[in-house]
Amino acid sequence: MADGQSTPDQEALSKIDTTVPHSARIWNYWMGGKDNYEVDRVAGDAYREVAPNIETMARASRDYLIRTVTFVTGELGIRQFLDIGTGLPSYDNTHQVAQRVAPESRIVYVDNDPLVLRHAQALLTSTPEGVTNYIDADLHEPEKIIEAASRILDFDQPVALMLMGILGHVQDYEEAKSIVRRLQAALPSGSYFVHYDSTDTDAALKEAQQGYDDTGAIPYVLRSPTQISAYYEGLELIDPGIVSCPLWRPEPGTSPEPTDVHGGVARMP
Repeated sequence: MADGQSTPDQEALSKIDTTVPHSARIWNYWMGGKDNYEVDRVAGDAYREVAPNIETMARASRDYLIRTVTFVTGELGIRQFLDIGTGLPSYDNTHQVAQRVAPESRIVYVDNDPLVLRHAQALLTSTPEGVTNYIDADLHEPEKIIEAASRILDFDQPVALMLMGILGHVQDYEEAKSIVRRLQAALPSGSYFVHYDSTDTDAALKEAQQGYDDTGAIPYVLRSPTQISAYYEGLELIDPGIVSCPLWRPEPGTSPEPTDVHGGVARMP
């Protein structure tokens, strides 16, 4: 390597701001991960003091991902996944769950965070029969995402579009709906929309979120269940519809408590 030439990993590291908390790193902290900084732990603790249920919400959201991906792969036969806003690797990521059910599954992750880019190597693992890849792209540019993903996924065959806890980072609600519509429109009939986002139905959560937003971090907008349901307009909802994530097809014999994270799975006609 020539003098002064940086590696892609060094370039990614240089873009990481450790002076401001970051939602993906805080989520990682709440889930028991190690990919976070002191500023994230301080912000995460402050959030938890106001909304003590937040760690339960974080883990319930991951359990929801596991159940939905297992269902979409095993029951619906989907073998392609476009997971946008994937965040930092944790336990049972999309590719691990899908390829555990169907080793030939193809997964494309999308994110544009430098810390996630640094950890992309951890995501880029696959069964020999399948494919796991990563695209550095911005949710605000859905057409570019589709163009890049089409080099890896076959858009003549159904795809599961996953937007898990990411749409709250789009500040303008109309833009968020537009992004969802444009992504859905690019996928063939028989594809599925898999999603969750946090709701504005709990006063403590709203207070904690405002405190986080005030730190200067990228804000996250808590939206009403009615607003969230609009993301599914024109689609065919899978039973039980749009519900609190722990209540979406819970494991037999369990009695989960609802949280302020709502989502669902829907078929694109």
